[in-house]
Amino acid sequence: MIDKDYVCGEYSDVKEWHQIRATVKLPQLDMLTAIMSMLSNNLMIEDYSDIDLKTCYGDLIDESILNADKTVASVSVFLPCEKNYNEAVDFIRARCAEEGIAAEIEVVGVNEEDWANSWKEYYKPLHIGEKIVIVPAWERYDKKEGEVIVTMDPGMAFGTGTHETTRLVIGLLERYTEKGSSVLDVGTGSGILAICASKLGAGQCYAYDIDPVAVRVAKDNIESNACDNIVCEQSDLLKSVEKIEGGYDLVTANIVADIILRMIPDVGQYMHENTILLASGIIAERADDVVSGFEKNGFQIVERVLDNGWCALAVKKAK
Repeated sequence: MIDKDYVCGEYSDVKEWHQIRATVKLPQLDMLTAIMSMLSNNLMIEDYSDIDLKTCYGDLIDESILNADKTVASVSVFLPCEKNYNEAVDFIRARCAEEGIAAEIEVVGVNEEDWANSWKEYYKPLHIGEKIVIVPAWERYDKKEGEVIVTMDPGMAFGTGTHETTRLVIGLLERYTEKGSSVLDVGTGSGILAICASKLGAGQCYAYDIDPVAVRVAKDNIESNACDNIVCEQSDLLKSVEKIEGGYDLVTANIVADIILRMIPDVGQYMHENTILLASGIIAERADDVVSGFEKNGFQIVERVLDNGWCALAVKKAK
């Protein structure tokens, strides 16, 4: 049944909104709810599995509920119409892929053609940090002296630079990317972090994502930015990651707290004593959990940055 209705909440003065609904198999409902709650605490959960027809009067129950598939459940978030819903959809898709969740996602009341194209009106050149400028592939931008231009078409992959998690880690990339350094990007999405690192002067870069769609999108963006030093392949976290002699100089992971925690015990074998690991996608409420996970596995926190309820960490091996 519907466990929690959306009742105005944080958007009480908003007259119109987009409903983004994700549907999964019933055992995956709790994890999907956790992912959707990263976008908003105002959720609508549709779970009809616990309706007992033996104790209910059938004629008092809506026919659509009686006939609903009891093996699946849906979670919806509601965003104001002026917000870029495509970024939220990409976020949900990317996080579900990382968790191995097969989610069907829809924007209620928005047809597929509009979904694929109309969101572009929200995506404009974006300045991040001191010199990075993320420019949509369809926009013209005149480069200014000292700027580093990254051209992006995120397609159906997460990572345009507009989300706080991506902005945080790009800001850290500007500080920690050294000329010629080797870079590993875990959960690359649109490829934006690997491309930024390459443009900032990194040497060989390796980018991985569990989602084949993200890998395809990332490869297209890598090619359009002429970043010949980036290798992009499919991998479930670190399972198929290329190991390089001596370890990587810089590791980036813009994913979610639970996935970062799952990665921590194994990531050290890809790092040397001076490697910096940049972890983002962490909601502020889970930051202490992630910090504790790193410290228990022999890491120390170098830097911690926050933006609008999100946290990113710079981490290295403890000496």
